[in-house]
Amino acid sequence: MSTKKFAVVLSGCGVFDGAEIHEATLSLYAIAKNNAEYDIFAPDIPQHHVINHATGEKIWEERNVLAESARIARGKIQDLKEFKASDFDGLLFPGGFGVAKNLSDWAFKGAGAEIDSEVERSVLDMVKEGKPIGALCIAPVIIAKILKGVEITIGNDEATIQKVQEAGGIHKNTTHGEVIIDKQFKVVTSPCYMLDATILQIAEGAENVVKAMLELMNA
Repeated sequence: MSTKKFAVVLSGCGVFDGAEIHEATLSLYAIAKNNAEYDIFAPDIPQHHVINHATGEKIWEERNVLAESARIARGKIQDLKEFKASDFDGLLFPGGFGVAKNLSDWAFKGAGAEIDSEVERSVLDMVKEGKPIGALCIAPVIIAKILKGVEITIGNDEATIQKVQEAGGIHKNTTHGEVIIDKQFKVVTSPCYMLDATILQIAEGAENVVKAMLELMNA
């Protein structure tokens, strides 16, 4: 059996304005732990804004999503424009507010959000090839926006669930470590930090998503 390869898409570096670092690193760990490989991608676009994570206040400076994501990737990262679905077996989106602020404008427009064109292309290309897509935390909302009628979970937050439904998604309530698998689109989601979670629970959720994606790859 050939080694499976994941593309992991980041949205910056830091929960309030980029990728959630625990979810990102634990996803990479889960991939490696389960004998698969990964490449890391991010769009080469301006970050919506920068947040001081110690105070929660906005910092008046400009940053780039690809450059910030490279911090997590230890420099080994590619522009999302270079992503080709034919080169990978799965596509995975960790969460963090960067998903809702940089990969889309969901944080500001909710169900009326627009999705970054390269993010949308990568998702649609994977669906076209019948390959699985994973999404953690808030990231499932962009999948719901792209794939009408997809079954996803963000946990049990009622306000977000309502917006998911308005966007055309079907929501299933979940708790720590649980995954929802949409068999039609081969989409795997888990709530992670959309719930009040510990880092151990994040690790469990990330690994359960990776394992479910691997099962779909091998089906």
